[in-house]
Amino acid sequence: MEEARAQGAFFVEVMGQTMALPPQFVTVMLDSMVVLRGGEGEPTAQDTAALHEFVNQMISEQMGGIDLNAGPTQCHDITVYPAIGLAGGACEGYGMLLDISDPENPRRLSAVADSNFSYWHSATFNNDGTAILFTDEWGGGGQPKCRASDPMEWGANAIFTIEGTEMEFQSYFKLSAPQTPEENCVAHNGSLIPIPGRDIMIQGWYQGGISLIDWTDPTDPVEIAYFDRGPVDGSQMQMGGSWSVYWYNGVIVNSEIARGLDILELVPSTALTQNEIDAANSVQLTHLNSQGQPIFEWPATFALARAYLDQLERHGGLAAARIDRLRAGLAEAEEMTGSARADVLRSLADGVSRGAAGAGDAAKVRMLADAVRSLANAGM
Repeated sequence: MEEARAQGAFFVEVMGQTMALPPQFVTVMLDSMVVLRGGEGEPTAQDTAALHEFVNQMISEQMGGIDLNAGPTQCHDITVYPAIGLAGGACEGYGMLLDISDPENPRRLSAVADSNFSYWHSATFNNDGTAILFTDEWGGGGQPKCRASDPMEWGANAIFTIEGTEMEFQSYFKLSAPQTPEENCVAHNGSLIPIPGRDIMIQGWYQGGISLIDWTDPTDPVEIAYFDRGPVDGSQMQMGGSWSVYWYNGVIVNSEIARGLDILELVPSTALTQNEIDAANSVQLTHLNSQGQPIFEWPATFALARAYLDQLERHGGLAAARIDRLRAGLAEAEEMTGSARADVLRSLADGVSRGAAGAGDAAKVRMLADAVRSLANAGM
């Protein structure tokens, strides 16, 4: 900032933040100063001095006379989640929770603010509607805010749990890999991926690339995969990067501002198994508008049951010997057909249900029992 000021840059104050104007804006405004004084030709030192004095007023007038430091009066994005009757508003200066159970009469439930956030940009609910993630598009997405020297709370995500009608702050998430000063990088658009039993989101970070985030534990979100092209130009700042990235029917579609479209797929790792990926891909949407968030419901598949087993193994939620027996039982049932398969699956489901109370992760064991029982009832 001081270097830019020493070079004669023009600054504007917007909602308490000092922002340098891009050169192309300054050129047009200096020409306007020449016209205002009835002159011709190149701007003079007098024109430059006048613009420094009146730049805030000029921009305010160009924006309809609004007070640039009055704070926001509208929401940038509102994500509606009709299946749970809630909407999340990212309202530039704060985050808002709405009751939309009666769509013709939406009702404000609560709002949250955060001095670390510059521009509340978008909102995403987890699948069961017990948590909400807000993004901070610090500086409008045009500045490098993922450098090693930048606070992790700036241009990041903020995660809140929903307690009744209130939102309770839990944690921030920001890219863990520092980006260069030549890469504009802040939190931006993304969507949930239907990994059963987990809250996993794919998200764009402009030239920070895309990040696959597990926020199942809202107090401890972690990155489990990423894709990053690197800077558009390593020698100077040039606008680019992932503007938005969404999961749709098994593929990840990434809109990269400067370099075109990326289509990606998930691959298994220690943090994500093939069974979890297959269960996610069993969810088939007919359309997607990420701000009209759909609820994910999984069809009965062997991949779904095995995904829950993988998760129980990953976190020690069930004894290893028990997991091995259940995997063997599922494999045996999959080789059968008709009533024989259904009988084996019902027997497995009953056994899983009986053992849930003593398991390390009783809730996940019950999910497994439901998945196995659904398989039996589906006659698969």
